[in-house]
Amino acid sequence: MDDFFGKDGIFARLFADTLEQMLEAELTAHLGYEPHAAEGRNSGNSRNGSRPRKLRTSQGDMSIQVPRDRNSSFHSPLLPAYQTTTNELEDKIIALYAKGTSTRDIQSTLHELYGVEVSAATISTITDKVWSLVEAWQNRPLASVYPIVFLDAIHLKLRRESKVVTTAVYVVLGVDLEGRRDVLGHWVGDGAEGANFWLSVVTDLQARGVEDIFIACIDGLTGFKAAIQTVFPKTQIQRCVIHQVRQSLTYIAWKDRKAFVADLKAIYGAPTREAAETKLLQLGERWGEKYAVAVRSWETNWEDLATMFDYPSPIRRLIYTTNTVEGYNRQLRKVTKTKGSLPSAEAARKLLYLANRDITRTWTAPVFHWTQILNQLAIRFEGRFPI
Repeated sequence: MDDFFGKDGIFARLFADTLEQMLEAELTAHLGYEPHAAEGRNSGNSRNGSRPRKLRTSQGDMSIQVPRDRNSSFHSPLLPAYQTTTNELEDKIIALYAKGTSTRDIQSTLHELYGVEVSAATISTITDKVWSLVEAWQNRPLASVYPIVFLDAIHLKLRRESKVVTTAVYVVLGVDLEGRRDVLGHWVGDGAEGANFWLSVVTDLQARGVEDIFIACIDGLTGFKAAIQTVFPKTQIQRCVIHQVRQSLTYIAWKDRKAFVADLKAIYGAPTREAAETKLLQLGERWGEKYAVAVRSWETNWEDLATMFDYPSPIRRLIYTTNTVEGYNRQLRKVTKTKGSLPSAEAARKLLYLANRDITRTWTAPVFHWTQILNQLAIRFEGRFPI
């Protein structure tokens, strides 16, 4: 994590770049023309290089380049003269983006917080400058091996072609060889059928350096398994048991749900696969005639539901459900729920990226019992496990 958030980490460098780009955007607004633009000739003022300035941030001291103009009339309200600490500014930039705040609301907040007037056009220019930095995170190189990966999606409302449409954002959360959770990216859907888009997501993981995934935990989307194994053919699939239970209950009358759920718990809570399959047969005998669709869904998906029985209980508890990524998605929804809709896919990615940074700040400890799990995985995946 220090490589990303520490004093010399990626985010510290990204923040310095962000602040420099924001200052350049403010100077452009001040001068009224872009760098090298023809309208700047004989305008009475122009760019005049930059000067270094040291700042103290929460990631440590850093140096930035502050742009200058020939008339020395440019003074950024975001970085007043003699200010040497950016803690408040840094937190405010992150908070505003993480909340998906509109340009007008950012303008109002800056006025309230700093007592300065910043035009809406300037703020729009500043926020546009951050986009390349968001992409740096989305396209960063990944580890070559992830023992366990969770795949899920959340849904946001985006404005597209003058319409507000509900759009899937695909999320991949990996557990690396040190047992640490890492969100590998957010992919905003393009309207394609889910399984087809997942294929492009998994292909992107491969392009960014992932060579092997031992176990992929997924929900019940049709074609999901094929999409993963097209790119990673040796990956074992664990279908989420909790999703399967919920899907089954849509076919069960309220008066029978308690008893039906008890029988399902006897299946996925069984100590061995053999015991679970005995309970599955009993489920069919008891409920098969009355609730054929629900029972048949368990029988049809059994191979992917039963993957967990190949592993000891520490691994089984970790993979039998996609709760790990669903918990992360719940925290994302806390950020997005206040927005009626977002103006673009880019706005969604910026919002989710900064929310990710806040959420993962506390992800410092490895998965519970990871040393034990790692040794079990090394035995189970001998030959594929890096030494």
